[in-house]
Amino acid sequence: MSEEFLLLNPGPVPLSDRVRRAMDEPMVSHRSAAFEATYERAQDGLEYVFTRSTLDERATGEGTALVLNGTATMGMEMAVANLADGDSEVVALVNGKFGRRFERIADRHARVTPVEVEWGESFDLDAVADAITDGTAVVTMVHNETSTGLLNPVAEVGALARERDALFVVDGVTSIGGDEFRIDDWGVDVAITDAQKALAAPPGVSAVFVTERAAARADGESAPFYEDMEWHLRKAKQHQTPFTSAVPLFRALAEAVEEIEAEGMPARIDRHRRQARAFRAGFDALGLEPFPNAAGPTERSNTVTATALPEGVRGDDAAAFFDAVRERNVSLSGGQAHLGGEIFRVSNMGGLTPEQVLRGVRTVGEALNDAGVAADVEAGVAAAEGALD
Repeated sequence: MSEEFLLLNPGPVPLSDRVRRAMDEPMVSHRSAAFEATYERAQDGLEYVFTRSTLDERATGEGTALVLNGTATMGMEMAVANLADGDSEVVALVNGKFGRRFERIADRHARVTPVEVEWGESFDLDAVADAITDGTAVVTMVHNETSTGLLNPVAEVGALARERDALFVVDGVTSIGGDEFRIDDWGVDVAITDAQKALAAPPGVSAVFVTERAAARADGESAPFYEDMEWHLRKAKQHQTPFTSAVPLFRALAEAVEEIEAEGMPARIDRHRRQARAFRAGFDALGLEPFPNAAGPTERSNTVTATALPEGVRGDDAAAFFDAVRERNVSLSGGQAHLGGEIFRVSNMGGLTPEQVLRGVRTVGEALNDAGVAADVEAGVAAAEGALD
């Protein structure tokens, strides 16, 4: 009998039994007191996650957490569309797929000035400083670029945005709930995350944190009807959304964020960092090269580990490796866009156990051997185990 299915994709991630059971409760109206209580639980838990994502649980932000009936792409568009219009300039930083998505969203609502480098490379902060002017309304950036496994320099860019009085909108989709995220310290005005990532809830809903500074500048009249930030902020005071809510998903999210608060953000951050080190150590011992080789004001992600495929299972030959992984009842992700066939990515977001991390390393080593690339599986597992201690 094969081992239980192991999901190592960078979203969706495995769910706890408690989160899964929350979706089985009897249906209620989205305008009922029962649902309002669920929304309030989710909102309270999210405000904890957004504002206490530090190693000492120090409060780092004041504002309102909103739950959205859509994935984080909805939150990205809500932020841009409510804070900029056709006469506004948005400076969009791009070094991966999701930075590109932010640019594409902004291009539909405003004039865009991109600051772009190769996927996986660090931004030139001098170039960013030159791009942000007194006329810039919004700066967009991805904190943890899921497509490349890089942590981008949010603090440095936030300081540059604040010097020009531009609003700073940050995609924290694969960092918030799993790593440090300092709203005030980094000058973030709107932060966005997704249920299906480090929050370890089902896909379909997301959350944004709106500071008072951003709320004061929001203009819902220029935004899509469904994404009117002012309307969402008003309804959130009643613990409701403007439109019909995905009741089971809100229940699951409420459970998930309460689990995070029970674990405590310092412990959760430490666990994610330890597991990321284990994946990196294991893959290094298997003879694999990291992607990217972080340089400049960037670091490797603590929730998504991106690794270059070796010669022999790269490009058109990558299928043999991924097939061997699937045969072991494990799912991991390949590269996106032009990185397809060049890298693979694993996640340690959510509630992954040490045993599951070790199984992931073992699976990668065995799959490499099956695909014709020699790898010392036991050395990989031992290195990962050492990093978990």
